[in-house]
Amino acid sequence: MMQELGLERFSNDIFPFDLTPSQTSSTSFSIDEEESAEAKIRRLISEHPVIIFSRSSCCMCHVMKRLLATIGVVPTVIELDDHEVSSLPMVLEEEYSGGGSVVIPTPAVFIGRECVGGLESLVGLHLSGHLVPKLVQVGALWV
Repeated sequence: MMQELGLERFSNDIFPFDLTPSQTSSTSFSIDEEESAEAKIRRLISEHPVIIFSRSSCCMCHVMKRLLATIGVVPTVIELDDHEVSSLPMVLEEEYSGGGSVVIPTPAVFIGRECVGGLESLVGLHLSGHLVPKLVQVGALWV
């Protein structure tokens, strides 16, 4: 019925992701069991041209995905639990903020290993006309 109305369902492209080491993983991502949460986040950022880190059931993440889908991009979405979200700022303080302290919003979107920020930043990038060229530059969109 949703497809008859022209609506798409995005539940299949969200991956609940446990950053704590375990013997098995329910996601399709390869995970080194000795890898720390911070290292996993860094690796995921480097492996995916467009990736969103979100809390479970985040409505802003849905808006981000809809905006990107409208443009023609399907991002990788990683859902983090509250205790896992705290690993995100640790990774970003050094590598993505120039060493300064920064508060990372969730959802946080990365395009080409660069932290764009939250929903407001993504929409601002789109309205300024810089989002599509950035997506083309990182190979997430072909025009």
